[in-house]
Amino acid sequence: MNKFKDLMEKSAFGVCNYLGRKMGIASSRVRLYFIYTSFISMGSPIIIYLFFAFWLNVKKYIKKGKNMIWE
Repeated sequence: MNKFKDLMEKSAFGVCNYLGRKMGIASSRVRLYFIYTSFISMGSPIIIYLFFAFWLNVKKYIKKGKNMIWE
């Protein structure tokens, strides 16, 4: 079961994990809040989640590019 959970965390862009580390709370708690707010607000946090996923991927590629220039 833990392997499945780890696979889902990696394939889901790592947004909840990233936010949990930045705020100092467990990523499972962030996921739970995300699910609750998605039901309450009829899915609008999904747009925020996708924005964060895009931003994290762009940030990762920018960091990769900087390392490649200096090496």
